[in-house]
Amino acid sequence: MIVTTESLSRLPGIGHGFLTRRGGVSDGIYDSLNCGLGTEDAKARVMENRARAVKAAGLRAEPLNTAYQVHGKNVLVVETPLDQENRPQADGLVTRTPGINLGILTADCGPLLFADAEARVVGACHAGWKGAVGGIIEATVEAMEGLGARRADIVAVLGPCIGQESYEVGTEFPTPFIDQDPANARFFAANACRKFQFDLPGYIAARLAHLGLAEVNVTGHDTCALEDDFFSYRRKTKRGEPDYGRQVSVIGLT
Repeated sequence: MIVTTESLSRLPGIGHGFLTRRGGVSDGIYDSLNCGLGTEDAKARVMENRARAVKAAGLRAEPLNTAYQVHGKNVLVVETPLDQENRPQADGLVTRTPGINLGILTADCGPLLFADAEARVVGACHAGWKGAVGGIIEATVEAMEGLGARRADIVAVLGPCIGQESYEVGTEFPTPFIDQDPANARFFAANACRKFQFDLPGYIAARLAHLGLAEVNVTGHDTCALEDDFFSYRRKTKRGEPDYGRQVSVIGLT
């Protein structure tokens, strides 16, 4: 039901977890731990799933705070609970307030969790390719610094996301990456269809490596390939399904 990492688990007073699709109450295409309020799933089921996610991560029994994610670089400092009926647009969340549980929803994009145990500051961000290129990772770290965190003390973990073998892209796709830095060509492997396979986790990890953080880890799960464990937008699109569930990644101060 939950993926955790030793690098974050060893930090005192911090709970975290990358939830899978298992262990919830939803059914059908949302089977079973769908935590996306933006889906067509019954709201009561989604809220129960979110409560289960918070409990599984060892966080305080407080509501989960998520934003309306738009693949941008806006980061919110969360000091009081966010209105989940009118979620603000943001792709990064940071807090230093105990009991404020942060959540990032994904179904192939990269969920990132951050923690500075010394400063007692945590953060989370949603890094699809647009957000990663646009600077959401750096913006989240900067927002944590604004709350007193130090880069040299921040641990970052990239959770389950689409892997390179599952992520075929068109011939035009690499252009913004290579325009940004010619060395980014290494994240694209040509395939037999004369297209490319994009290494999203490798690209995100490389951006993290440039930030001078204390530690960077990648869980290495491919959400598209592991159907029993994860929801996937790409898999849904290939099958022509009407909607898809979202798994959640959570972090908070206990």
